[in-house]
Amino acid sequence: MAPKQAAASRIDSEADLTRHLAALAGACPHMAGLQARLGHPPLRRRPAGFEGLVQIIVFQQISTAAAAAIWAKTLATFGAITPQALAAADDDAFRAAGQSRPKIRTLRALAAAVDEGLLDLGALEAMEADAAHAALCRVKGIGPWTADVYLLSCLGHADAWPAGDIALQAAAADLLGLAMLVIGGIGRSEGAVAGTFIVILIDKVFLSLGPIRLIVIGLIMLGVV
Repeated sequence: MAPKQAAASRIDSEADLTRHLAALAGACPHMAGLQARLGHPPLRRRPAGFEGLVQIIVFQQISTAAAAAIWAKTLATFGAITPQALAAADDDAFRAAGQSRPKIRTLRALAAAVDEGLLDLGALEAMEADAAHAALCRVKGIGPWTADVYLLSCLGHADAWPAGDIALQAAAADLLGLAMLVIGGIGRSEGAVAGTFIVILIDKVFLSLGPIRLIVIGLIMLGVV
């Protein structure tokens, strides 16, 4: 008989978050200090499923305000965000929704993969992080960042971490005085909680710099790469 697969580690509740916060504080003094400074972070989740993944794709690489406006256009154009609706849409519909050409290609590929049964979004919840990540990245246009953000923010997968996110890297470098944070060294489950803290740091401190933050990010990355 094959060995039973261990359940994926999840952050579904405030109790889960509190448990991981305690482990994180015990493993990393920098994160313990950040917790004392900012308090208990909120449990941040997006709806799981096709619409949640579409929203992540729409929101990436643009400002929050622009993303919200484009998402409103997308909902107005398509109504229900389903694989069938996006698969049947022509270029004019996508353009009316404010989507760029690369995002149109990705959204069409995602709609086809889900509609044809090549990607089972419902099955990702029970998968280990690496397997779920690989399944998402098999869809053309979905890269590691999109996969990790979906697993983390839509499924509460504690073993997901968007390591390539430059804003998170820069905020971590700022927190540590230009010393890179090695998330893998503090445990993958606590890495997800660390990401939540760093996002709060960006919200409360880093973004207050305004446009100059782009220069700061460049300088930080030069200093730590």
